[in-house]
Amino acid sequence: MPPAPCPSSDRRPSRLLTQNREMRAIGVWNWTLPAWAGRLPDGRTYNTCPSAGICRHVCYARHGTYRWPQVRAKHHANLAFVLDDLPGWERAMTAELGARRFHAGWVRIHDSGDFFSDAYLLAWLRVMRARDTTGFYAYTKEIARFRTLVEPDPPDNFLWVYSFGGTQDAALDLARDRVADVFPDEQAVRDADWNSQEANDLLAVLGPRLVGIPANRIPHYLKRLGTRTFRTWQAEVDAERRGPGPSPAQGHVA
Repeated sequence: MPPAPCPSSDRRPSRLLTQNREMRAIGVWNWTLPAWAGRLPDGRTYNTCPSAGICRHVCYARHGTYRWPQVRAKHHANLAFVLDDLPGWERAMTAELGARRFHAGWVRIHDSGDFFSDAYLLAWLRVMRARDTTGFYAYTKEIARFRTLVEPDPPDNFLWVYSFGGTQDAALDLARDRVADVFPDEQAVRDADWNSQEANDLLAVLGPRLVGIPANRIPHYLKRLGTRTFRTWQAEVDAERRGPGPSPAQGHVA
């Protein structure tokens, strides 16, 4: 039997939003969860990216500084707060965003992790509506969840981009959806006639609709990716799993 959640306040981070040098330069704050699947210090297992596909094999948030003990502890504390007391987390996030420094700024939801449940996504939507002087944006692979809960009535201050490399890629439509794909390098982005967000992460939601992301320069990740993009790699995996037979349209252009 898994251990019972421990909602004690000493597990909760005093500040929820952080800012690294790159994001500070463009006026963006981050909210981060641990990437993909793992185990909290109390023994509970989690999966913050339930629709992750091939991306989990080359995820930048499972490498480098993200693995430092202090960083992992912060991300685990963020997730534990959400899991143990979602209403309390919502109140705390709404209160923190009331500070003047967030007015007219941006929050990137999930430097790693994703909208792993309906309840968690709905809590974020309420936070956004309560803090409508702040802009929010996110990359997500939770396409079905967004089609149902966000697309019919999105907050005016929320922008998102669907990212390839997940188990729901086949639901994406290049003619309609704002989409992001990871490419081997900048030249590959240009050759595909997509639009890089390398200069400013906000271009993922404010720039042209087909967003190209140059892969992180992590040698063993680049070797696994090869000349593919996340979209084409995921399509290969999906085709292998289907086996022989007709293939459904994937990321089709109407």
